[in-house]
Amino acid sequence: MRIILIGITLFALFFGAGNLIFPVMLGQLAGDHFDLAALGFVITGVMMPLLGVMAVGFSGERDFLKIAQRCGMVFGLIFATTLYLTIGPLFAMPRTGSVSYEIALKPFVDEESNSIYLAIFTICFYGICCFLALNPRKFIDIVGKFLTPVKITFILILILAALIFPMGEMLPAVNADYQNLPFFTGFTQGYLTMDTLASLVFGIIVVQSIMNYGIKDKTKIMIACFKASLIAGAILAFFYISLVYMGATSVTKLGILENGGQILARVSTYYFSAWGNLILGIMVTVACMTTNIGLTNACANYLVSLYPKLSYRQYAVIFSVVSALFANIGLTSLISFSVPVLSIIYPVTIVLIILMFFHPLFNGRKSVYVGAIYLTLLTSILFEIDSVMEPGSKLSNYLPNVAKIFQQLNDLLIAHLPLYEQGLGWIIPALIGAVLGYIYTKCVVKK
Repeated sequence: MRIILIGITLFALFFGAGNLIFPVMLGQLAGDHFDLAALGFVITGVMMPLLGVMAVGFSGERDFLKIAQRCGMVFGLIFATTLYLTIGPLFAMPRTGSVSYEIALKPFVDEESNSIYLAIFTICFYGICCFLALNPRKFIDIVGKFLTPVKITFILILILAALIFPMGEMLPAVNADYQNLPFFTGFTQGYLTMDTLASLVFGIIVVQSIMNYGIKDKTKIMIACFKASLIAGAILAFFYISLVYMGATSVTKLGILENGGQILARVSTYYFSAWGNLILGIMVTVACMTTNIGLTNACANYLVSLYPKLSYRQYAVIFSVVSALFANIGLTSLISFSVPVLSIIYPVTIVLIILMFFHPLFNGRKSVYVGAIYLTLLTSILFEIDSVMEPGSKLSNYLPNVAKIFQQLNDLLIAHLPLYEQGLGWIIPALIGAVLGYIYTKCVVKK
């Protein structure tokens, strides 16, 4: 029963507002290619995050910073801090509040009063989340026993309506990426959930929760993580695929909308009329609150271990205040700011998770971590520079000579590096880096 509770709680931690918005948007764009797109999305939105949780249990570590420092002390500190800030007060935590407001309250207020209501809403939202996060010992019980059942109930109401009474037939994909490469496009869209990043943080919470139940043996902890991950994964996969299907079947009635929030609002109104917005608003707000509480808890604990002069409670309050301020910037701006960062650190996180499982095979040699992760990081940075240096962009117009150099490099990488054009060019460099690191250790470094 305890493992079931932890598994349901793990699902609740992962399944925030972004996890509702992005699948339905993917479904609209993918159309009749929704199945392959959903498969790609499930890999980065379900499989990789749950592998991250299990990797933490497998590693035997109770501190993510120690895991990150397997690639070096300085790199570990920079990467771990960047990851915590990304899923914490800079991007993910502000997004929970802004998305909640966009869907739950904004449809009911006039444009002139929007900023005032947004400020009031975010103060209340982050105040409640902070209060619950200040009681970390009761966190699993609060989320697993109370908030999660409410969230699942409201999500199921909308999903079952869409599954039993589809809004229409699926139309051909309107996006060229989904027409030509639906799987790879869905794979990279899964980055937006930030769940693989959060998995290394939530994994620490899960391991600590398992240990609080008296389980201390490493093998038993790993088995418990595996069981909890299977429970969370099954629920996540069902909801993601259902939401993608909902989006794909909504186009004939709604057309292609701007974002997933609009799709959910219109779908909810279609099935439940005036009650639709109320149901959706409660559903999204509760989903966002559970995720925000988990992130506040994890980020505050990390900063306490890094800089203990401030207490857990002080960090939780600071993160809540900062998140409330950033949430008032607006959802669109938050998403646009986060995309470049995610495109760089997401592949690094995936490679780190895989290396954690193979750690015993190469005896944890630092050079293997360094080779694989640094080449992954380099490839990801180059790909992101190429995207911002595209012909016609503001940056390319401002720096035409630099843009020309990177365009030539981009053409070279597309021609010779497999999967680079699809955004997965880091895979081969990661493998090469790991092999070179292993050879270096065996042949150069003295035993």
